[in-house]
Amino acid sequence: MGESDYSADDIQVLEGLEAVRKRPGMYLGDPHDGSALHHCVTEVVDNSVDEHLAGHNDSVEIDIHTDGSITVTDHGRGIPVGTHSEFDISAAEVIMTKLHAGGKFDNSSYKVSGGLHGVGVSAVNAVSEWLKMTIHRDGQVWEQTYTKGTPDGPLSATGKSSETGTIISFKPDLDIFTTVTEFNFDELNTKLQHRAFLNAGLRIVLSDERDGDLEPVEHHYQGGIGEFVKQLNERRNPLHPTPVHIQGSTDVEDVGEIHVEVAMQWSDAYNESILCFTNIIRNRDGGTHMSGLRSSLTRTLNQYAKSRNLLKNVDKLSGDDVREGIAAVISIKHPDPSFSSQTKDRLVSSEVQGVVEKIINEKLGEFLEENPSIAKFIIEKGMLASKAREAARKARELTRRKGVLEGGGLPGKLADCQSRKPEECEIYIVEGDSAGGSAKTGRDRRIQAILPLRGKILNVEKQLRNQAKVFQNNEIQTMIKAFGAGVGNPVELAEGEEDHADADTYFTVEKLRYGKIIIMTDADVDGAHIRTLILTFLWRFMRPAIEAGKVFIAQPPLYMLTRGRTSRYAYTDTERDEIVEELRADNPDAKIGVQRYKGLGEMNPDQLWTTTMDPENRTLLRVTADDFSDEGVTSDLFVTLMGDDVADRRAFIEQFAAGITDFDYSTLH
Repeated sequence: MGESDYSADDIQVLEGLEAVRKRPGMYLGDPHDGSALHHCVTEVVDNSVDEHLAGHNDSVEIDIHTDGSITVTDHGRGIPVGTHSEFDISAAEVIMTKLHAGGKFDNSSYKVSGGLHGVGVSAVNAVSEWLKMTIHRDGQVWEQTYTKGTPDGPLSATGKSSETGTIISFKPDLDIFTTVTEFNFDELNTKLQHRAFLNAGLRIVLSDERDGDLEPVEHHYQGGIGEFVKQLNERRNPLHPTPVHIQGSTDVEDVGEIHVEVAMQWSDAYNESILCFTNIIRNRDGGTHMSGLRSSLTRTLNQYAKSRNLLKNVDKLSGDDVREGIAAVISIKHPDPSFSSQTKDRLVSSEVQGVVEKIINEKLGEFLEENPSIAKFIIEKGMLASKAREAARKARELTRRKGVLEGGGLPGKLADCQSRKPEECEIYIVEGDSAGGSAKTGRDRRIQAILPLRGKILNVEKQLRNQAKVFQNNEIQTMIKAFGAGVGNPVELAEGEEDHADADTYFTVEKLRYGKIIIMTDADVDGAHIRTLILTFLWRFMRPAIEAGKVFIAQPPLYMLTRGRTSRYAYTDTERDEIVEELRADNPDAKIGVQRYKGLGEMNPDQLWTTTMDPENRTLLRVTADDFSDEGVTSDLFVTLMGDDVADRRAFIEQFAAGITDFDYSTLH
């Protein structure tokens, strides 16, 4: 495709920009939690990547500036600058000011596109305080600036150039992005690294002027998604050294050519990590390509195992069994994909599942035939997973039979609340009987339940391959019964896969007896460890509760400061010193009593209620995460902090301990 194939007349327009500033969440994601802010960058970058996909760009540079703006530079053909016949303005201005404008609709300029069908860069323009576009094309340099999406003047030639490419600089409008207002380097770096993995040979360089000591980070992977999978498995022990790499294309009537690329590698891990992409865009919630991959893995591996008589004491491997320990990336190129939302979290194009199944069935079958030793490792791991999963199912079923789901009653140590309306009820998970006694006496009995736990619960991270032991632990059983919502995080089944026989034993948010699960432990090292153990259990076996915002951490004070009959509470050493100064303001020699609470049990019920449990005065920290997937940074953190790798944990502590220690929790009050 030559430069003449991409001109002003290729730019089509579907509608205007009016709604973007009013409802940015519809186009870019939540403007308050940082997702939309960072999505703006990837929208601009994806236009540059589209040029790479079309064969016209080999590198993209992204620079974060000290004033909060960002610049994206590519070396593609440059946005068309000719006059658009319908609007009588430059095609570049059409792209920047008209929603759904771009060269990506009729497949003549781009066979596939990662951008939001032309929405992306115009939406970014709309939510920017200012944007500057510089185009090198046709031997000249062209420039145009915008203020909140409105052009300051027409596109104008400003000089000569022998190069081609597009430079977009913009500063997000802080009237729209009011909460998260600065770009997070690590978040952007991860997104850009994914794009480099998905586009073998493309060089992406990220620089940050805000940190003068930080060298530019370059991502350049000739091995593409095969290297991506190796990175996903870098902290695991792979069962085979080289990932299985599958590619294929199918021409679908009335749709066009769909290209499928999959890389996968099994390890000794217990969980699956599958990342899905459509036209280089991450689909966090999977979709039809995920369903096709899952169903084809189950079918192909079972067929191979049965044909070789490899299944021992197992009739059939389930989808969970064959996927245990897999790290996989599936990337499809589709000329006109459909998604469940504007942010493309889930692919819904129905024809994709069949295409993926057909290609993987054929190519994976060939791989297994040609690599019988690797095939045997995978099948044997699936059989071990099947046996472990059956043992866990029986233990989970035993918990269910003994628990409230079967009318077996609540655990004896639970002091339940009077209300039966989950939305107003809350349960405090309390460390020890002493603190539990104070909490039971000081609570609001109508809506607050107290569940004291004895000592440190089992570290479930080290028992993920022996889940039966997890469900047999007394303290964990007590929590499961008290919550009344089952246990375990079932994966979404691909269409055509069998239902889980024990589906009713898995955790379900809707069955929770309490609207809030509040972890209340001592403000010391042991209390922090117990809190982390509880969070690890909730993350691994009741994650939907965290995702639904049901889990909180109580914030008890560290000190009580007293002068005469006046008492104040402090939550940090800094806050303690400030309160001491305030209490001595009129008398520098006044005697201030300082009591350091070593545990919740040292507070009397009234103090515990006033400082930590009274809904009108308390501070609760809601537990949340940026990524709820098994392959995300949050899961990696639990592996690091609670897993078996001591060296990895030591390295993490050495790197981050100072920052954690210095964190000022008073900012949370």
